Amino acid sequence: MLSTQLRSFVLSTVIFRRILPLLFLLLGLTFRGQAQVQLRGVVRDKDTKEALPFASVAVPGTTNGTTTNLEGEFTLVVKQLPVTLLFSELNHVKDTLRITSAAETLNISLAEATVVLPEVKVASFPFQLVDRAFRNLQRNYRRSYYGKAFYRQITRIDKQPTELQEVVWNVKSNPARIVGTTLAQGRYAAVQAPINLSNFSVYPRKFGLFDPGQDSTTSLALLSPNVEKNYLLELKGIVGEDSTGGVAEITFETRPEVKYRAQGTIWIDIETDQVVRYRMVQPSFTGSTNNPRQQFTNAKLSIEMTFHQGGKAAVAPLELIKMDLTTDLTEPGKQPLAISVSSFTYFFDQSTKAQSLPYARANLTDRDLDAIRAKPYDPEFWANNPVVKRTPAEDEVVSAFEKKGAFGSMVKKATPKSDVIIRNGQIQK
Repeated sequence: MLSTQLRSFVLSTVIFRRILPLLFLLLGLTFRGQAQVQLRGVVRDKDTKEALPFASVAVPGTTNGTTTNLEGEFTLVVKQLPVTLLFSELNHVKDTLRITSAAETLNISLAEATVVLPEVKVASFPFQLVDRAFRNLQRNYRRSYYGKAFYRQITRIDKQPTELQEVVWNVKSNPARIVGTTLAQGRYAAVQAPINLSNFSVYPRKFGLFDPGQDSTTSLALLSPNVEKNYLLELKGIVGEDSTGGVAEITFETRPEVKYRAQGTIWIDIETDQVVRYRMVQPSFTGSTNNPRQQFTNAKLSIEMTFHQGGKAAVAPLELIKMDLTTDLTEPGKQPLAISVSSFTYFFDQSTKAQSLPYARANLTDRDLDAIRAKPYDPEFWANNPVVKRTPAEDEVVSAFEKKGAFGSMVKKATPKSDVIIRNGQIQK
């Protein structure tokens, strides 16, 4: 029989061998966690010094990247330093910067890109570009991307914030639109007001550049077989070094004889036919309220969509959707109220790997508050979350609601957990 000391030695050796890999794993995780570095900075125009919103910030050769907020600010977590970052914005020249320290805020200036007026004088050239972009979307419509999207909405009445909504969705999208979403986290707060627009998110979730289910013979969309019949186009120039490549900037507006009104700008990669950015303003809004005496007048809806530039790829996933509404709320016997809704949807962690989640298409009967209240409010999720980009003005609004405890009171609280008592190594209920 083994002696007591020998048995203890053998037992200790076995235990040590079993826990040694775990110790190495924990140490590795610790070192990797310590290696994470958070970079902060601002991207501006080199000449005007104005902030560049929605500029892309990425680590070349990886999927790690982000975009700047409306103030040109960005936050990006990288594995280690030094690291090279690539900065790009549609109307500016790309630039790289080698980062060796995270001690100070980065200040990046991008030079304005050259806009070339091509030799082509044929008036049909912009129509050909738009038609090629339409055919490209039509061919690649079934290509899917899976990831997450952060949505923020602020409603103001007579310039005073009355409503705030922030949501993170699991999202399925394609090169033309959001296909479906499922809620991951959300919060909502509001003050007493004559109206709320808590379901405004249905509009960016439903809007798309192309819809294969629509009757192509009557479609009024820019990207449709009817572009020549419904629109006036003008090629403003090509962003790039020469007219053989680059991104074409085309302005559009509906023809006077068309009842539907819309105008804007579309940017199309000449080589790949990919839509890079789309901006449209239309003086129409079909929303209604529960009060039949209330009406929306003087409405203007602006929509902007930006897609990742796919390099040689014909299509690429969505990067952001910005949708804003300004309108007057009128009611007999009362002064009109100036309503403004500002919303921003930022897409991240996207890949082509399918996810087994119950993505739901947006519907006008959706009720955002019901979905938000069904999820317990998690304040830790929102604290210092690098995806939750804010401008100083938005920070002020969020802070005001947080100080009032509005988020915690406006959503359904989590069921309290029973205290757990441990006695003599046993859990006592």
